[in-house]
Amino acid sequence: MSDSLPLRDRYLALIDEIVQLTLQGKISSVEMVYQMLQKSILAGTGEVFELVLSDRTTAIQAQVDGEKDELKKARANRSLRALKTIQSQWQRYAEQNKVIEAIAQAAREITTASADERLGTFLRLIDPNLKHPFTSPQLQQLAKSLQQFAQFAPEVEQISQGINRGLASWQRLQDSLVSWMYEQNQALGFGGVPGESGPWATWAKKVNSEIPQALFRSLAVEQSVVPFVEQHSNITLADWVEIALIFQYLQRGLVNWFDQQTYNIQAGSKLSISTFLTFAVLWSQLASAFGGKAEYSNGSSQIMLQILRTFTQRPYFPLYGGIFASFSGSYLRDALDYLDEPLSRVEGTQEKARILTLLGYSQRALGQYQRSIRFHQQALEIARNAGDRACEIANLNHLSRTYVQEQDFAEAINYSQRALMLSRQAGDRTGETNALVNLGYSEVMQAQKLEQVEPETYEMAINYLEQGLQLSERSGDIQSKALCVSSLGIAYLVINQPQDAIKYLEDGFKTAQISGDLYLQGRNLAYLGEAYYQLLNLEKAVYTGSLGMYLLEQIASNEWRQPAGLLTILQGQIGVESFQNLLQQSRSRIIAIIGVDGYDYLPKLLAQYQEGI
Repeated sequence: MSDSLPLRDRYLALIDEIVQLTLQGKISSVEMVYQMLQKSILAGTGEVFELVLSDRTTAIQAQVDGEKDELKKARANRSLRALKTIQSQWQRYAEQNKVIEAIAQAAREITTASADERLGTFLRLIDPNLKHPFTSPQLQQLAKSLQQFAQFAPEVEQISQGINRGLASWQRLQDSLVSWMYEQNQALGFGGVPGESGPWATWAKKVNSEIPQALFRSLAVEQSVVPFVEQHSNITLADWVEIALIFQYLQRGLVNWFDQQTYNIQAGSKLSISTFLTFAVLWSQLASAFGGKAEYSNGSSQIMLQILRTFTQRPYFPLYGGIFASFSGSYLRDALDYLDEPLSRVEGTQEKARILTLLGYSQRALGQYQRSIRFHQQALEIARNAGDRACEIANLNHLSRTYVQEQDFAEAINYSQRALMLSRQAGDRTGETNALVNLGYSEVMQAQKLEQVEPETYEMAINYLEQGLQLSERSGDIQSKALCVSSLGIAYLVINQPQDAIKYLEDGFKTAQISGDLYLQGRNLAYLGEAYYQLLNLEKAVYTGSLGMYLLEQIASNEWRQPAGLLTILQGQIGVESFQNLLQQSRSRIIAIIGVDGYDYLPKLLAQYQEGI
């Protein structure tokens, strides 16, 4: 068989040669057939061989079916059996060489893509959502394969270099993936003292590539990636690919580690959620920062969407939670906004509906109620069309809660009733729990607006809330329980039963700490401040009100002004000096939660509120 023949003719000659040798009795075992295939088939050309084999088999089968001469028919049958042997050994060969074929196919797709599409093609081929994503050794093989074409295309050379550098950097970082968690006084999550502790600072010390190291240092001091990109306008394609691989391995490694901490209430799923969000937001910020370089900007958006797609398929995707305690740092405060614009370019899918749900919840926490409603309405329609019943019910519940904030209580009750009916039909216990809570909460707030002060008016509403609490406790749903007890506490405060309110609000704060929901923590503390104020327990009113004000302001929620208003009134009543004394008495307890910097920030925050009155 001549190597100079065109590939199709070459494989046809190979097949005919094996058939002839079989008919002549010179091939005595299937192993000999396999060895001939192994020796002759070029990597990445399996599709051509398979097509030629199929055509040859069809032709011989037609000859068998139409031949009248018995001798010729018998020979054709023997040829057909030989072809079936080739077919079985080809399947064996293909199975054992899938990885080689996949790498060759990937290299071919990257090299044959146009120059401006090569990065996007590469990112599509290393998508972790693929059924069989490339392993590190396979990526090394891909880099090696690409190197063969480097002289013809500089972009291919850059991608190959980026893969090798990314894998080398990951090797250096691998042992330090979670070491930063064991540093003294290090909180779990992506916080820490800017520039000194936390993951970014630790990783910056370990990696020795210039651009990734500079990026880690920038993130360690909570600097936006926008000025980083401006300062490093000379980032090459190899640099970009190296960062992409480092980030992909860090994110996947952290999520895998957190997912294994199922019995650690400080870690587990809430830190997995934080990790998904952190890296998705970083890529979205990079997409924005690289606006002038379409290739890098589009690639960043592509990775962001890959991360979100993985995230939405996790069982702990937070359909009922959005702001998590470990998702902190000033450079991430408004970061969820970055996810809005890239998502607007994506078609309606189950994944998009779930991310819009998260955005809607988060916008409500920020006080952006109309924007929240818009996100939830979009998510509701997409989820319904996609048949994602749990997501559909979640958005009905979120719409109910947001309309309460808008003081449109009739709409809030309407959406909660729809959520309750649909959740019971679907057997969605989490949805039912939240619907009961939202229905009770909406009716309490409506009764307050109508100035219905008789306790009997509130009995049915509080009964709904208690049913929801019982359901959440039976199911072990921490996030829903946090919302239940918080809502019960507010309801009892509304009907002037502050002692009962305190019991539920304190439970709500502790439960929200476990679930990691920073927004609910702040709300519970804010209302605890009001309850203690009603009971004239001024020390605790100052303590809880100050913490609630700080935590809500830290996630940029407009609701920080509620406890700030209460504290201003209290300070006016007892005088600045007495107020400062009460604050000082709670200093150690406050520092235990928000640190010395947080404590020192409280007077400035209160002054900021008073200046804005």
